[in-house]
Amino acid sequence: SQTLTDKEYQRLRDYSIQIIREIGVETGGSNIQFATNPLSGDVIVIEMNPRVSRSSALASKATGFPIAKFAAKLAVGYTLDEIPNDITKKTPASFEPTIDYVVTKIPRFAFEKFPGSEPVLTTQMKSVGEAMAIGRTFQESFQKALRSLETGRFGWGCDKKEKLPSLEQVRSGLRTPNPERIFTVHHALVLGMTVEEIYELTAIDPWFLDKFEELVETEKFLKRIPLPMINKQQLWEIKRQGFSDRQIAFGTKTTEDEVRVYRKRLGVIPAYKLVDTCAAEFEALTPYYYSTYEEESEVLPSAQRKVMILGGGPNRIGQGIEFDYCCCHASYALSKEGFETIMVNSNPETVSTDYDTSDRLYFEPLTKEDVLNIIEAENPEGIIIQFGGQTPLKLAVPLQKYLEELAAGTASSTDNQLPISKIWGTSPDSIDTAEDRERFEKILRELDIKQPPNGIARSYREALEISRRISYPVVVRPSYVLGGRAMEIVYSDMELERYMTFAVQVEPEHPILIDKFLENAVEVDVDAIADHTGEVVIGGIMEHIEQAGIHSGDSACSVPFTSLAAEAVETIRNWTYQLAKALKVVGLMNIQYAVQGETVYILEANPRASRTVPYVSKATGVPLAGLASRIMSGETLESLGLTEEPALKHIAVKEAVLPFEKFAGTDTILGPEMRSTGEVMGIDIDFGKAFAKAELAAGQRLPLSGTVFVSTNDRDKPSVVPVVKDLIELGFYVVATEGTRKVLKQEGLEVELVLKLHEGRPHVLDWIKNQEIQLIINTPSGYDAHAEGRLIRRTALGYKIPIITTIASAKATAAAISSLQSQPLEVKALQDYIV
Repeated sequence: SQTLTDKEYQRLRDYSIQIIREIGVETGGSNIQFATNPLSGDVIVIEMNPRVSRSSALASKATGFPIAKFAAKLAVGYTLDEIPNDITKKTPASFEPTIDYVVTKIPRFAFEKFPGSEPVLTTQMKSVGEAMAIGRTFQESFQKALRSLETGRFGWGCDKKEKLPSLEQVRSGLRTPNPERIFTVHHALVLGMTVEEIYELTAIDPWFLDKFEELVETEKFLKRIPLPMINKQQLWEIKRQGFSDRQIAFGTKTTEDEVRVYRKRLGVIPAYKLVDTCAAEFEALTPYYYSTYEEESEVLPSAQRKVMILGGGPNRIGQGIEFDYCCCHASYALSKEGFETIMVNSNPETVSTDYDTSDRLYFEPLTKEDVLNIIEAENPEGIIIQFGGQTPLKLAVPLQKYLEELAAGTASSTDNQLPISKIWGTSPDSIDTAEDRERFEKILRELDIKQPPNGIARSYREALEISRRISYPVVVRPSYVLGGRAMEIVYSDMELERYMTFAVQVEPEHPILIDKFLENAVEVDVDAIADHTGEVVIGGIMEHIEQAGIHSGDSACSVPFTSLAAEAVETIRNWTYQLAKALKVVGLMNIQYAVQGETVYILEANPRASRTVPYVSKATGVPLAGLASRIMSGETLESLGLTEEPALKHIAVKEAVLPFEKFAGTDTILGPEMRSTGEVMGIDIDFGKAFAKAELAAGQRLPLSGTVFVSTNDRDKPSVVPVVKDLIELGFYVVATEGTRKVLKQEGLEVELVLKLHEGRPHVLDWIKNQEIQLIINTPSGYDAHAEGRLIRRTALGYKIPIITTIASAKATAAAISSLQSQPLEVKALQDYIV
């Protein structure tokens, strides 16, 4: 802590021990939260959890003291003085960790994914991930943590042009806790507000505000002095405050590369210090490093062949622990092959940042500056960028450029005598080909692979012309945003105009991508692995349960596929082989297809690990990430014994975990923009049971009897008829709104009428609140899903009633209920399925 007095610190320590003993915790970890009044010194206990918690993981990474590991050993009978400290190898676990550095954790938020939910921070957790940074000072670790978040910021201000808000807007932003308040404090100081004024509005301790004020003074210094006028001592002090090269470049009106060259010419390079749990009292034998700007570096020399793995940074919607799984398994596999593995990551929630997952751990931001610094300190033989998601891929081009300059002798390096590192696996050029729409379309034309009709619009008029030419509905999205952000399906000129007006700003430099939306198409994911000889093996073909139009990360899916025609599967296999060879893939590749009737279309290809790799690996028993890492080191598929697609006798269903309960005001419908924050898997011999297990694991309790409420949009009314028929045969009582009931009646299905909100009482909400409904099938009407449907879905969520918003999911749910009614679920270990 930075602001607690020693007396306060000792008192909280004593209180913690007393509480643990009073509660009766005999062994294991506990988490206790206090609130202290800085004015009076009063202390209040907020809560106590007799278990390890989220903060236990953070504390373990911050100190190098593995709380959960020690708790497990204590549970089987060890005492603290019998457990050795892994890092020092000399001290026992009964030595409390002490540190001589500062750790800062900053949460990452995703309110933009949940429109209708107010971006206000309360006692309910709303962050989707976090980043952690270590430095010698608070300012250094704070700025490193901010750039570790990967939100486009390279520190606390002084990194991009910003239009300053008015003082009244700043005061309003300071009063309410919100994700951007830390930057509002920056605006306040730049506009001349005093520390006292900011403290009155925020109650942020003046100690922190004084440190922030020092950073603003340094920023002002950078903006009034040319780069060559900054001397070595001044540059040391600026870097010790955590300023990145990008910030210094912005302040001095130069480029990041120019700052890097100048900094290294002056000899201002980072030193790497060890996390040792004992404030350097004992020697640390586990290489767990952080950077700071001091003279002496503690990096241990090594003659082993080294490979660096770039992690995925903080968890976020679209990029989570699925990629961390790949990084960890790559490290395990390469370590077994005799390589010294170097992990670079900034996420305290992950296994990759455990000090024993790799041979060397660098807890650093994944930016160009920080990664190049580590490359120069370690000089690895290979650098792996395809396991950490989009984060390391964004570094592919600048890394390749730097390594090419180094090879040509034109880059500024600390030691030009060392061998040159190489990016292992698929080349950055191939990665760029897959991401560049025009280059990728050229390859597809050469291979005669079909794509949905599409176009690129640089104005509203162009967007209108393209949409009418390829015919509605169309999928529209910005070209400059990843992960489904701001992506929508539009069905008319009016909806397109609304999207172009309110959702995005179309400009010549920021065009809009428009694709024909394939209605009633089945989406298919393929994970494949290829080696340098051109051999390709498919790891798994996954059939999405939700129809095309739902983001792949939010859709349930099954492996193996359950309903695809043999001709379509053959086409998918052939196109996968052709594309992997055309893109010269070495390692993993993911391709998404859409099957509409008998026609197959390709949606996108990513020559990297995808979020489905852990799912496919667990479903098939084939460790794709580990094998891919060995292929990148030069081995072949044949030498690894992987020559054919795995054949399964069971079915594994993946389901998304959605956080709608945390975001009041957000509709629960699914669409092309990803919203899930996690996933689960169900496995069984039968599809229905596998789906049921996945739903139960995701927190959705499927009823085996009771009343089902059905209300669908006009497009879905014909498709819902067989689902309702199945539910009636399963013994359910069905009620429906007037329009849906009319269609069901025409098909000979008698169901009871339920009134809409404006039609009188008792209406559908009364049924829900009286707990007379056990299952809801409610599909929205495009973008203009009226307030009534939204209110029904939010109310059902509050009463924990399962709600289904797509017909595909309704069909799978009926199959799951049928399986559950026929016989109970059987529990088996994963190893019993993977023979």
